[in-house]
Amino acid sequence: MMEGQMVYSVRQKCGRQLAIEAPVVQTEGPSNGITNGEPSFAASDLIVSAAPETSIPAALGYAQQANLPYVEVFCKNRYIGRSFIQPSIKLRRLAVAKKFGPLSQNFIGKSIILVDDSLVRGTTIGQLIRLLKDAGAKEVHIRIASPPLHFPCYMGINIPTKEELVANHLKAEQLAQTLGAASLVYLSVDGLKKSVQSGIRDQLLKEDPNYEEDDLVERIGHCTACLTGQYPVKLSF
Repeated sequence: MMEGQMVYSVRQKCGRQLAIEAPVVQTEGPSNGITNGEPSFAASDLIVSAAPETSIPAALGYAQQANLPYVEVFCKNRYIGRSFIQPSIKLRRLAVAKKFGPLSQNFIGKSIILVDDSLVRGTTIGQLIRLLKDAGAKEVHIRIASPPLHFPCYMGINIPTKEELVANHLKAEQLAQTLGAASLVYLSVDGLKKSVQSGIRDQLLKEDPNYEEDDLVERIGHCTACLTGQYPVKLSF
């Protein structure tokens, strides 16, 4: 629990908001790939899944909002350490290859909407896309349940330098092409704020319906420095 909310529920809200902002359009008939310039598929072609495991609540939220089936596409080896913290790209790639096994019978011939909770360097998600396509996925659409990371965090979170953050080098469309994804969309900063803060706002109004909007804004605030570069304190370096 944080600020009176289950973290799981907030992650699920992020997934729901992401489905509203970044749907993969369905058609009633056979898949033809494009409708009005957007990806378009028959409903039976599409499934939603997660890059295990922290993104599972967001993927479930996306699937519920989009009215699509949630299907597991990876079996995770729980005895392999986190690839994110490995000191070199070679070790990170090796860790990913050892950690995830595709459950190919669950998705052969399907288009997968793969939801991840964040995208830092892009090492893990690129390998996951390759694993899925090699195992028989028709294509993979990436949906990230947080905005792109552009700035380091100096408040205690392990986020690399600006140069290491993939969002500073490639726009979403370029990154999708580089990774081999059919599309890639991030949650907006406003969408993240809405998902995180709506429950807090509701609780405050429940306690005191007479709260003024300015008072609510003052009571509800979260750091978005790694997303916007607007740090809550002045940096002295």
